[in-house]
Amino acid sequence: MQHNNQNTNAFLIHISAFAGYLFPLGSIITPLILWQTLKERSTFLDEHGKEAVNFNISYSLYIFILGLSFIPFFFGRIFNGFDGVDIDFSGYHGHGGLFGIFGFASIVSIVALIKIALIIIAAMKANKGEMYHYPLTIKFIK
Repeated sequence: MQHNNQNTNAFLIHISAFAGYLFPLGSIITPLILWQTLKERSTFLDEHGKEAVNFNISYSLYIFILGLSFIPFFFGRIFNGFDGVDIDFSGYHGHGGLFGIFGFASIVSIVALIKIALIIIAAMKANKGEMYHYPLTIKFIK
């Protein structure tokens, strides 16, 4: 029964990342709180908590950087509408450049879908008592 309880708690640590859809930074704060309250119970929960928190911080950072890369295209679209303004946006041709607005939105959407899938995979592995290491995760907490 003890292993089953640990597996369920590890499952909840991973699944709690979906709180990010309910309130800002919930995907980081909720797993962090659960990990901090449960890490003393076992090394299994400690490892899953670190992994979940590191993953959510990393992927939030990736989404933030992708969002920042959207800004030049947005302002380029605004400034392109003004007559007589000669601003070079290094490769911006007024039609969205290489990707355009929908291209960046698509990339962010794909990364968000990958995040959802990885959270579900990690939660299922944790529920089975297995350790899961998220790909492309920066180890902020060791």
